[in-house]
Amino acid sequence: MISKSSIIDNIKTLFYAFIIAIVIRSFLLQPFYIPSSSMEPNLLIGDRLFVTKYSYGYSKHSFPFSPNIFNGRILFSKPKRGDVVVFKTPADNRTDYIKRLIGLPGDEIQFIDGELYINNNQVLKTVVNSNQVIFCGSTKIKTVFFDEKLSNGKIYKAVYNSEYSFQNSDKFIIPKKHFFLLGDNRDCSKDSRFLSEVGYVHQDNLVGKAQFLFFSSDYRVGSILKFWDWGNIIRFNRFFKKIN
Repeated sequence: MISKSSIIDNIKTLFYAFIIAIVIRSFLLQPFYIPSSSMEPNLLIGDRLFVTKYSYGYSKHSFPFSPNIFNGRILFSKPKRGDVVVFKTPADNRTDYIKRLIGLPGDEIQFIDGELYINNNQVLKTVVNSNQVIFCGSTKIKTVFFDEKLSNGKIYKAVYNSEYSFQNSDKFIIPKKHFFLLGDNRDCSKDSRFLSEVGYVHQDNLVGKAQFLFFSSDYRVGSILKFWDWGNIIRFNRFFKKIN
């Protein structure tokens, strides 16, 4: 027979474990799942990653369900150009997106003939592969792989549709306390270029910085419950991979 004191002890243990989990998730690390191909080739559908919550300080979005416990951002640390950032979309302040931070407050961003310009300076691109097929949702598209280099020296992989479907844009002038973010899969990403859906992201909407993968599986190959096929389903080579 289970004693009353044993039941109380178990409840206390569960309560303390819950509190510890909330503290870790709110102040230190939070896991995220990649559901789309907007950040290919750097992040794949099925990647699981950890985001550091302390990288940019804390806002209400640092906590579960974004409670209105305070306004603004405390212990704010400005993100760096090129960071891979998780944020709440301005459209609903609820949905998590992950993109690469390209523009800082006051910057001017524009696409001209398929080339990215920041403050009237063309972002340097070096072709890595000119005929690579990657996913855009469930569709495969032909892309050109580039090493893209930002003004602060940050280098990362970016891919463009081989037909350069996103050619030209108006000039985006980033307001104070806002940031401009793009998907690395440039022709398959809803990001700051689409002002009515994402647009400029306020610093209070930043959730954290994506740091490293801890697990990855491709559900399109098969179910993870089929342990005999894990060699094909689970991407072991992506475990504990640092996110650039």
